[in-house]
Amino acid sequence: MENQFFVDSEHLSSEALAKKHRLETDPSSRKNPMEYLPGMEVIESDICAKVMAQMNSYHYVQYTAADVKAALEHDTCTIEDFKALLSPAAEPFLEQMAQRARIETSKHFGNTVYLFTPLYIANYCENYCVYCGFNCYNHIRRRKLSVDQIEKEMKVIADSGMEEILILTGESRSQSDVGYIGDACRLARKYFRMVGLEIYPVNTDEYKYLHECGADYVTVFQETYDTDQYEQLHLLGHKRVWPYRFDAQERALRGGMRGVAFSALLGLSDFRKDALASALHVYYLQRKYPYAEMSLSCPRLRPIINNEKINPLNVREKQLCQVLCAYRIFLPFVGITVSSRESAAFRNGIVKIAATKVSAGVSTGIGDHESKYTGKETDDLQGDEQFEIDDSRSLDKMYKDIAEEGLQPVLNDYLYV
Repeated sequence: MENQFFVDSEHLSSEALAKKHRLETDPSSRKNPMEYLPGMEVIESDICAKVMAQMNSYHYVQYTAADVKAALEHDTCTIEDFKALLSPAAEPFLEQMAQRARIETSKHFGNTVYLFTPLYIANYCENYCVYCGFNCYNHIRRRKLSVDQIEKEMKVIADSGMEEILILTGESRSQSDVGYIGDACRLARKYFRMVGLEIYPVNTDEYKYLHECGADYVTVFQETYDTDQYEQLHLLGHKRVWPYRFDAQERALRGGMRGVAFSALLGLSDFRKDALASALHVYYLQRKYPYAEMSLSCPRLRPIINNEKINPLNVREKQLCQVLCAYRIFLPFVGITVSSRESAAFRNGIVKIAATKVSAGVSTGIGDHESKYTGKETDDLQGDEQFEIDDSRSLDKMYKDIAEEGLQPVLNDYLYV
């Protein structure tokens, strides 16, 4: 399965090509993915052991139609019920699952759908994650926005009416250090009521600093909870250290963040086990930090520049819907985000069933919001995107489409006093 992920190497130097080849073919040239690197904070937590024990013992073929029916009849969904709902045996019961999920969503979120947009401020990366468009061996246009350029982008987005922004960078401390990200948070607080971060994992004191700069919540994709597959897909960089990434949300909460978001990238490994682990990561952490707001995403692989073979592996829309419905039934209070990786038709449908948050006016490139939002030509150089999106609707279009479905679009539900 690994070979279909490898990226184009046409533009690399001979030295870089040689190193890349060693990383791909010689496991001894790679760092131990379970060994922390200097400067990485180690926290004492039992969450990882609990999640991995459940995932490693999950044999979904053992569940039957009777198990699924019993799970749907229970008022409260247990871990065993959730496992049944994720199993192949639940596929014929998708309509019943959707009806139950719709009831839970309406009960806890009403008919509201929250809107936000991502802002990529840099695409430099020091990791070799073989499925990602930003990876350090992929030949793309790299760019980092200046503080002035960040503010220009934010103003364009805010002028569209958006009130929540998610700030993203490539995973490069040298190009996008914590101070730089903190400056972006301070600017974002001028224009937006809600500020999220999706950056490389950092230590507790750094999350505390970023929270003080204005960040409300942190999103971290574990990518896959399958440690063997994780090792094969993350060949170089800080991201290769699996446990440091796993504990990122807990460090963020210890640093004062109000909320955290979780996800696996479905298609990297066995999606049923990854979905189970993602939800249990939330489940156990929610019990440890009951005051925190938590949410789940459910992205699938998308094509990237220089590799047209990057596509979801064995995760069809029907199966994605099954995962999202199971999430809602198991974790009725948790927010569920469906990104622009998915089609407009799918997102229009899933917000009526399980999802509570969608992105709008999305760009995964660097420095192109002015041209995309206003049509105005700009002389600024632009950086390439991380992956291809499927749903490119503007905020206005998304807002109208949601309203036409009988739902209430919400731009912000949080006030500072």
